[in-house]
Amino acid sequence: MTQTTGVQQRLPWPRISLLLALPMLLAACPSENRMSSANTPADAQASDGQQPQARTHDHPLQAVELLLTLDNPPGPFAVVEGVAQYDVVNEEQCGHINPLSGTAERITHQQAIALQAVGENRYRATLYRDLMRDEDYYGRGVCQWQFSGAGALLKASGADGETRFTAFIDAQAIDQGHSATRHYPAADYPRVPGMDDYGQAGKADADSYVPALRAQLFTATLQANKAGQ
Repeated sequence: MTQTTGVQQRLPWPRISLLLALPMLLAACPSENRMSSANTPADAQASDGQQPQARTHDHPLQAVELLLTLDNPPGPFAVVEGVAQYDVVNEEQCGHINPLSGTAERITHQQAIALQAVGENRYRATLYRDLMRDEDYYGRGVCQWQFSGAGALLKASGADGETRFTAFIDAQAIDQGHSATRHYPAADYPRVPGMDDYGQAGKADADSYVPALRAQLFTATLQANKAGQ
């Protein structure tokens, strides 16, 4: 399987740093480790200041089909990118101890996934829940990865300064067969004057916008199923 560096950003959605953001993604906090991926073993004793590399399975089995649907978009989106988020759930037992705080740092990884157009305003990608390989990265015990969810980033043309529209669906919603819809003001497309690279995460409830904006919204909906369903 082709490996890519986890793109991370601390997006407005749950426990994630999303896609190049997200703002897709964001810079890591001191208490969070973002891992790159590779086919080589992680160096648990790295002495050069570099973070260990997260390993992925060559042949993951738990495929999930992610579908992104846009409704009433204000214009075309030349940039439509996806990401799958994975988090270590036992960092207290296996993670690097921050010498300043004495606590274990959170470990997270984001894997780019290709959202391909499959119709007008519809995009599809395949991700794998079991992509990450549990390993001992710091010599403190095996880190256990868990799939956390998936997200998308959209930009009008990809030009610098354009608004970054983001959406995310967490693993629990996927397991329960739910979808996740975000509502965005069309006025923020393609950019917000005076606010370059504005990160627009939208709102789950259209009624949370003032009445003047409610008639000028568009939506992005994410849903996922086991591949083949």
